[in-house]
Amino acid sequence: MAEISPDGVPELAAALATQDAVAVALALRNSGVLVPLLPVDGPPQVRVFRRGDADRYMLLLFSSLESYAAMAPTQDDQRATLYGGAELLDFLTQNEGVLEAVWFDVAGPHAMQAEPRNVIEALELGAS
Repeated sequence: MAEISPDGVPELAAALATQDAVAVALALRNSGVLVPLLPVDGPPQVRVFRRGDADRYMLLLFSSLESYAAMAPTQDDQRATLYGGAELLDFLTQNEGVLEAVWFDVAGPHAMQAEPRNVIEALELGAS
């Protein structure tokens, strides 16, 4: 797992505060994002979420560990890692078919939602 700064990803937090999709894309490409992990032994596994009995999942991403904790305050084991733009692009590309949405800092105060395809396209621009 990558080392997570106590401040999280301030560039992403600032972009979310302005609700600027272009700034969010730049922060994802240049600074990264905190990705929740399942609390399992062995290799790290990205944690995805599902609404009730929906057949597709949501990827919840965070600008800080505080934002993650606000989303799931009763959970004791909130593992996360820092993904750079290339890692996030790889994950989204591999799992696009099972993801219905990507949420950023879902517990607020500056939550944003995006279609997986839109995030992929934004990250691909930075990869070329």
